[in-house]
Amino acid sequence: MRERLGDVSVETAGPVAIIELHRPPHNHVSTVLLRDLADALARIDLDPEIRCSVLQTEGKTFCAGADLAGADDPTQHGLEGTRQLYVEAVRLFSANKPIVALVQGAAVGAGLGLALVADFRIAAPEARFAANFVKLGFHPGFGITHTLPRLIGSQKALLMCLTGRRIKAEQALEWHLVDEVVPLDQLREAGLGLAREIAENAPLALMATRDTMRATLAAAVKAQSDHESIEQMKLRNTDDFAEGVRAVRERRAGHFTGR
Repeated sequence: MRERLGDVSVETAGPVAIIELHRPPHNHVSTVLLRDLADALARIDLDPEIRCSVLQTEGKTFCAGADLAGADDPTQHGLEGTRQLYVEAVRLFSANKPIVALVQGAAVGAGLGLALVADFRIAAPEARFAANFVKLGFHPGFGITHTLPRLIGSQKALLMCLTGRRIKAEQALEWHLVDEVVPLDQLREAGLGLAREIAENAPLALMATRDTMRATLAAAVKAQSDHESIEQMKLRNTDDFAEGVRAVRERRAGHFTGR
């Protein structure tokens, strides 16, 4: 049986919940989408029959970030809009049960942040990962300045954040940004296999162990995202940010002036 919360659906396969975001082709994030996802995870936490979740998205792109060309862009709603987006993002990190993310394509900007919510990431060879904020004349958000170095180390995270470089799946595997790379047509089964392997263990022990290993993560993400939102607001009204958004829309490199 599949339940729907806005653009988020949840179905169960035994002790595993399969969560899917339905905003193709790019699955751009918004405050509403993250709120629905956080609500879905909260419901899963209350269901004693579910022990692990698989997070996937519809279409070729895992998540291309916030929609800088549309109404869902949180930066168009000032500091409060950005804060609300991050409130919901922190709720995702507060989920109690393990999450396996399936990354079939690009995970860019906030999409990278979304992938980093999960405990594990399984990627197809087509997957790409980028913290492309500087190419927009913007500061990273979604707690990425905490979660990315925590996972791959500060030097590699700095390289990604200061270049905006796209990291291919095989390199992501070498950097421990993903845990496994499998052919696209095997991605779902690989994710379900890992989730079932986790779910066959004692549920109280699973949550207790995860809580010990991620105990300060939600609080650290909140503190870091509070700082990130302040820096984003400083840059939001700059000429460089306006140029970065134009450049992305026009699929070209930005011509930045430092103003």
